[in-house]
Amino acid sequence: MDLPSVGSEMTSPAKILTHRIEEDQVGQRLDRVLAACHPDLSRSRLKALIEEGRVSADGATITEPSYRVKHGQTFATQVPEAAPYEPVGQDIPMEILYEDSELIVINKPAGLVVHPAPGNPDLTLVNALIAHCGDSLSGIGGVRRPGIVHRLDKDTSGVMVAAKTDLAHHALSRQFEKRTAERAYLAVVWGMPMPSQDRIEGNIGRDPRNRKKMAVVREGKGKTAATNYRIVKRYGVWASLVECRLETGRTHQVRVHMAHAGYPLVGDPLYGRATKGRIKGLPDEVVRALREFPRQALHARLLAFEHPESGEELSFETELPDDMKKLCDILETV
Repeated sequence: MDLPSVGSEMTSPAKILTHRIEEDQVGQRLDRVLAACHPDLSRSRLKALIEEGRVSADGATITEPSYRVKHGQTFATQVPEAAPYEPVGQDIPMEILYEDSELIVINKPAGLVVHPAPGNPDLTLVNALIAHCGDSLSGIGGVRRPGIVHRLDKDTSGVMVAAKTDLAHHALSRQFEKRTAERAYLAVVWGMPMPSQDRIEGNIGRDPRNRKKMAVVREGKGKTAATNYRIVKRYGVWASLVECRLETGRTHQVRVHMAHAGYPLVGDPLYGRATKGRIKGLPDEVVRALREFPRQALHARLLAFEHPESGEELSFETELPDDMKKLCDILETV
């Protein structure tokens, strides 16, 4: 199926970043040095900028990412502003739990990105909603598009609500900000949390050692966050199915808080790995299932909120998706 274009090129002023090579950097690759000096840009992004001819050393353009830097060189990196684009509708299947003139509730599958971004310009939930809702979108901020009130990570499945109107968008956003919306997740975690029911509280902010990760940071840093968990099912001492109810909604909150408590999510590529200690004593079939689970084992089970127009209390629940059900069935054998 041919998909419509979702972007347009435009010329915009570039931000110039400069860096002078110090003695301890001599002989290193250019892309590695620049990645260390400019942590807001990924190494792959910087590699692309170099290959595009946007990096120069004392006026001479460098196009080889593996170029070995020399002492005293000053590199200038041109970082163009991202070109704006308008998402378009795309016919992507969705499981719709509820819909009216103000909002739509869906059961998002794992693997679906919520919002278009430079790395994922299309084939997102927003593209699907634009195609499905059509003229029923009266506009968010003057633009005919769905209002994303909250997000789920690409590889997290479960219940999400999106607004069709400005009124619904503002009203639902306030409920999430005031923490009156109810959210509950199911997660398969490593180990057996102790105690079996507890509240995890800790500010969440960017991990200073890895910009791609979030972490529990010291007081005064990051944003306040609190998660209440309880064990639903134990699988020996190796793993547990837990329910997590959010008081706040921070980036990677369940994943970060459970990892901080010592019980990271199975399959989580950032916060939880199948270490030798975690799989010791397990049958080969179970080890294989745990190691090969392709995503963080996290599902948004429940979402409840007040309808922005009628004031009616709405509540939506979904079952575990098939991949997590299969994982739990295998863990039942230990």
